[in-house]
Amino acid sequence: MQQTNPGIGMHDTPSTARTGLANRSSWIAYVVLAIAVAAFLAVLLPGPLYRIRILSLGAAFSSIKYGAYGGIVAVVLGLALLPLAWRARAGAAGFIVPVLAILLGGISWGVPYLWLRKAESVPAIHDITTDTRNPPQFLPDVVALRAAAGATNSTVYGGARVAALQKKAYPDIRPMFFKLSPAQLFAGALRAAKAMGWKLDSEHPNRGIIEASSTTLWFGFTDDVVIRIEPQTDGSRLDIRSESRIGESDIGRNAARILRFRAMLYRTLGIHPPGRLAGMLRP
Repeated sequence: MQQTNPGIGMHDTPSTARTGLANRSSWIAYVVLAIAVAAFLAVLLPGPLYRIRILSLGAAFSSIKYGAYGGIVAVVLGLALLPLAWRARAGAAGFIVPVLAILLGGISWGVPYLWLRKAESVPAIHDITTDTRNPPQFLPDVVALRAAAGATNSTVYGGARVAALQKKAYPDIRPMFFKLSPAQLFAGALRAAKAMGWKLDSEHPNRGIIEASSTTLWFGFTDDVVIRIEPQTDGSRLDIRSESRIGESDIGRNAARILRFRAMLYRTLGIHPPGRLAGMLRP
């Protein structure tokens, strides 16, 4: 009996060791998952919390930054846990928690990283217009509306420096010319603005002015848009300006808005885009 028991104990030892290893890896995995969830929430929630004024903009951006760091930690630890789960023969269930942590951590790090890359790829400007020499001007009511909403960016155009930065980054943003009467173009531009989902602030057919605003879904950042239509000898000219209310850089948002509006305008008017714009402006 004394010789048999040690043998049984020796056979039980590997299983017991694997069980202990599995328990440890499971406990660590849930800790890593908790880090990943916290990082994900730190990136996801600042936008809504800023919109309802619980967080300041600075606090919201700080939360995203630390959430991204937490996401990196979750990814690294999650990857380190996978071989531990394999050694413990944890089975499919043992891999779900670390893989979930890796996914959440990857999102928490990846989204801010993509923002950063985008911000670094475009100039730090927030006012884009098709006419940099004589930009369309916002009317006093919209200027007052921006001030009441706490806008920190002036509606006074930045001049030659901003124009040069825009021309280098967005050379395709130019005035638009149509063989249509100002009234026809105004009606088409108004339909296009509505189709874009913008909030219309003013319509002045006799002056050829349309003012609108667009608000982002996540943070609720609002950018103001003014469209100006002028008669030409053989038709009409349309210029558009889009400016952010806050922030030094718009991360390319205003330029993208103008290009989308241009595409929508051509579709609304039923006009085939000229030249190489045809490829750029497909839905």
